Amino acid sequence: MKFIVVLLLTALLGYTAPLYFSWWSFAATSFIIALFIHQKAFVAFIDGFLGMFLLWLFFTLIIDNANQHILSQKIALLLPLKGSSILLILITSLIGGLISGFASLTGSFAGKIR
Repeated sequence: MKFIVVLLLTALLGYTAPLYFSWWSFAATSFIIALFIHQKAFVAFIDGFLGMFLLWLFFTLIIDNANQHILSQKIALLLPLKGSSILLILITSLIGGLISGFASLTGSFAGKIR
């Protein structure tokens, strides 16, 4: 139960915080959630990772479909992805998930100190 609550909180605050602050504020919210809702380190990492990975995957797919994959294909041509917009979306979501996961892991470790 705690896993799902933390996952949803991570996704919800990861969505709302960048609306008012910098784009990287989702990492601060992941840290704060893991600091106050204590879980084991691995579980905290997975929670932070999955919450943000799924959120970024969902929103990048919506944005990509809205412009008929034009921008993502052009960016994927600049990178060594051979024009694969899906691979670009997965890599983008992976980066967001890793940032959030490591922020949650740090928050979990900091919670043990407190």
